[in-house]
Amino acid sequence: MTEAEVRVESEEPTENWRKRLTFRAWHRGTREMDLLIGSFAEKYINGFDRADLAIFEEILINNDPDVYDWITGRKNPPEELKSRVLDLLLSHSFAK
Repeated sequence: MTEAEVRVESEEPTENWRKRLTFRAWHRGTREMDLLIGSFAEKYINGFDRADLAIFEEILINNDPDVYDWITGRKNPPEELKSRVLDLLLSHSFAK
């Protein structure tokens, strides 16, 4: 069981989980990924249920270069991450 799957079963309040993941999304380590993932979190995270939050957390665990390659289409994401959340991320319009 992954860390995120454990969290789905845990007692952490959903709103706290959303806030923590949003913070992590805006503090990735590179400004480019902060903007890409942070803007995605701001737009979608409030509509995520606990299962979606677990998938988003699994995405956030990955290294910035890997996630960037998925977003730009240079590499395919791992099969285990394929989900509605990943589809939203890959189709998210980052320029506003």
